[in-house]
Amino acid sequence: MCLVGESKPQVWTQDQRPGTPDLAPIGVGTWSWGNRLLWTYRPERDDPLLLDTFQACVRAGLTFFDTADSYGTGKLQGRSEILLGQGLSRLSAEQRQQVTVATKLAPYPWRLGRHGFCKAAAASRQRLGRPIDLVQLHWSTARYAPWQENPLLQGLMDQVQLGGAKAVGLSNMGPQRLRRAVAWMADSGVPLRSVQVQFSLLSRQPLQPGGVLEVCRELGVTVIAYSPLALGLLTGQYTTSRLPSGLRGLLFRRLLPRLEPLLALMGEMAMDHGSTPAGVAVNWCRAHGTVPIPGLRRPHHVKAMEQARGWILSSHERQALDQASGELATLMPQNPFQSA
Repeated sequence: MCLVGESKPQVWTQDQRPGTPDLAPIGVGTWSWGNRLLWTYRPERDDPLLLDTFQACVRAGLTFFDTADSYGTGKLQGRSEILLGQGLSRLSAEQRQQVTVATKLAPYPWRLGRHGFCKAAAASRQRLGRPIDLVQLHWSTARYAPWQENPLLQGLMDQVQLGGAKAVGLSNMGPQRLRRAVAWMADSGVPLRSVQVQFSLLSRQPLQPGGVLEVCRELGVTVIAYSPLALGLLTGQYTTSRLPSGLRGLLFRRLLPRLEPLLALMGEMAMDHGSTPAGVAVNWCRAHGTVPIPGLRRPHHVKAMEQARGWILSSHERQALDQASGELATLMPQNPFQSA
């Protein structure tokens, strides 16, 4: 069994069983925590700031954190979970109970069958220092080993039954495969809690007729929207003369000129709500019924998200943004493991 040899994990009481993790209106994504390739992470510079950011999030009531066992570049794999574990260890017992942690386990080809995630889940719990609130399949295996998907999902459901996790979610899964997974999981006794997809004003594929958002509304599954700020393009902080370094800078240089009308409209709405373009971007995701998880790397990023929780877009504002972003709806590069 997966949990043999571990210190006994917390056993959830019956009223805490699947479907109950608190997925707050706005969460916090931690992909950048340990990522050198896109986010130029340096431990000596960034770790104190990231831990301060974690504390600021908790103080602000942003208590839903999303991570993954693959987050962190190269030898730093798992770094995001380690930093979250360090942050959690510094909280009071009462504060720790308020925090929800979702993590994604990568279905690498060598993680085989129903027990393929046993060691990975145990390692994530060790790094986090606690059971996993929401354990997620990081991507579908449809492109390289479709026969592996159900056994791996069964392994995640085993984690719930054994007390190592509280609920199961999916990530990067399209509407066709999603329907099959929901039906199969329901028959197996552990309902699907959530699906995580790339979703923003510049990545609107889930909004298409018959897409993930429509299917999830029909099936009662929460949609978690990752990259709601489109790597920072929608924050309003960058121009063609003020670009981030590295690969993001190359992308921004190409795309920013096309975004000027949209960013101008977002700026006007932000002023109306005493907010920021980033606040408008995440509230657009909320207006479409999703839980956005913007990446936060510095304490000052937290204030904008704290403020964004206090207001919502009007239907007129949402429609105006829908229209303004129409021709930009597929501008962002997509995850290559996103399934149909």
